[in-house]
Amino acid sequence: MNLRNDWTRPEIAGLFERPLLDLLFEAQQVHRSYHSANQVQLSTLLSIKTGGCPEDCGYCSQSAHAKTGLKAEKLMDVESVLAAAAEARSAGSGRFCMGAAWREPKDRDLDALCEMVAGVKAMGLETCMTLGMLSQQQADRLAAAGLDYYNHNLDTSPEHYGEVITTRTWQDRLNTLEAVRASGMAVCCGGIVGMGESREDRVGFIHALATLPAHPESVPINALVPIPGTVLGDMLAGTPLAKIDDIEFVRTVAAARITMPRSMVRLSAGRESMSDSTQALCFLAGANSIFTGDRLLTTGNAGAGADASLFARLGLTVMVEVEPARVAAE
Repeated sequence: MNLRNDWTRPEIAGLFERPLLDLLFEAQQVHRSYHSANQVQLSTLLSIKTGGCPEDCGYCSQSAHAKTGLKAEKLMDVESVLAAAAEARSAGSGRFCMGAAWREPKDRDLDALCEMVAGVKAMGLETCMTLGMLSQQQADRLAAAGLDYYNHNLDTSPEHYGEVITTRTWQDRLNTLEAVRASGMAVCCGGIVGMGESREDRVGFIHALATLPAHPESVPINALVPIPGTVLGDMLAGTPLAKIDDIEFVRTVAAARITMPRSMVRLSAGRESMSDSTQALCFLAGANSIFTGDRLLTTGNAGAGADASLFARLGLTVMVEVEPARVAAE
């Protein structure tokens, strides 16, 4: 199967409109052509700098514009981050992600960030960071330190983007992705569904990812966690839009798998509110990575015990070895 970067919106809309069982059948066939069946990677996400972000992302409790009562904190020290990474490795995680609530990192923070990357990498963990926008020089430094992936989400469709955030443009996001690519790091790029968008927007979101010059090696698909005090949390509270339909979420995962066959599709935020059956359908649709532990940055998450129980019931095993992240685009 050839990887395609020329998907059209009508083609992707056609995927969403297919009978669900047909869609899942194709998604699982595609998945098994590129990935091991019944294996899921465990990832851990740590907030290394919480709160006080100047961006106005409507979904985020860490935005300075949100009224969530979350206090801004300083960047964690390197030793504390490495201790958390060691704990994650002991719990079975193969990937450690570090997130900071910044518009962009300051150059003065790069020494500490690179030390974190090198230390986590030395433990044998796959490394990922999300720090906001990056200059080319910053991307190059992180890559030299050994960072495998850099996460920078497109969030939603280009048309719906302005309804979610106004302080950073769509092009700003593309510029950072270009800097990450040029540095040699792998791209982690996805977004959030359930933010009041239409199916047409979900089609546009998948289209934007699948038509990048190279598919992101990692595609996190999040379901909105509507947090009181955030713009979207307050706007959607008490409405039917406050939770995306589970089947529509599964369709989004399947569309991502079919259009981006080699990518790791990561079942991310919002999983704690999903039933085991919905999660099982997501794995059938091609998701092959989850975030484990009790928290994702500032929101709750299904704990490791619940995940172990679910894996046992579904006959899933923890992915031990992952293909090297830095691969040439086909």
